Amino acid sequence: MGRQKQSNGIPTFDELIIPTVKAIKELGGSGSIEEINIKVYEIAKIPNKVLEITHGNDTRSEVDYRLAWSRTYLKKSGILENSGRGIWALKSNIVVDNLNASEITRTVREKSKVEKRKEEFVSQIKNEIEEAIDNLRDNPTNKLEIENEINQSEGWKDSLLSILYKISPDAFERLTQRILRESGFVQVTVTGKSGDGGIDGKGIVRMSGLLSFHVIFQCKRYKGSVSPSQIRDFRGAMQGRADKGLFITTGSFTREAIREATRDGAPPIDLIDGELLCDKLKELKLGVQTRLIEKMDINNEWFDTI
Repeated sequence: MGRQKQSNGIPTFDELIIPTVKAIKELGGSGSIEEINIKVYEIAKIPNKVLEITHGNDTRSEVDYRLAWSRTYLKKSGILENSGRGIWALKSNIVVDNLNASEITRTVREKSKVEKRKEEFVSQIKNEIEEAIDNLRDNPTNKLEIENEINQSEGWKDSLLSILYKISPDAFERLTQRILRESGFVQVTVTGKSGDGGIDGKGIVRMSGLLSFHVIFQCKRYKGSVSPSQIRDFRGAMQGRADKGLFITTGSFTREAIREATRDGAPPIDLIDGELLCDKLKELKLGVQTRLIEKMDINNEWFDTI
């Protein structure tokens, strides 16, 4: 995309690059497109009359169209990443003052030229690779071997939990915020530093686009078990302020804690222990990637028949 001329007071896409990074940092390192755009409007002080200008015959505003290009350039430069669930996030702890929008734009365009020269070569081998993958997936023997490999790699959860134990409490709260956003929550905010009765954050989950539930969450990096008293303390803090509670831990919950969370007549609290947390990170592909492994077996007896 060439640099669009600024008309009617509309910022160009490259002028929106730095505000986009600032917006995501203020949102805790990740956010939905809607959350990011609204925050950019605020940071860039874009007046309402400018926001009302549409992009041609599109229902999308011209500012939102250009913001989409800003995110694309930031992704191609390695500063942002996005998921299939529409959540954008910073790939590392970026120092905004060190960023230069012109340099980002130039680097991405040079990279695009190099990638374009590779397209012809890639297209020649693409069909062969896809055919090989299809054959691998369709082979029942390979499927069985893949399942065995997965069963043998269950230790990955221990490795993942050991990493989660070492990250800072702030980072764990931001990770929880990202998980909830990727899972469909909106307006997810972290309030862990406010001393708000053990509440670390809040968000809204929408069901089928019709019903909304306000959820308050607590996230704890424990190696041990969460007790029923901690569940009761959390419920007391959320009383009258949310429809549901969510308690996330890297550890586990005692049987009494599980019973307390589902006690009749009390506000319900959903529990996510370390094992379920690992499964969720794997499902959302947040820091956990799966690989298809091809295993070769040599039949010694076949060679004896030669």
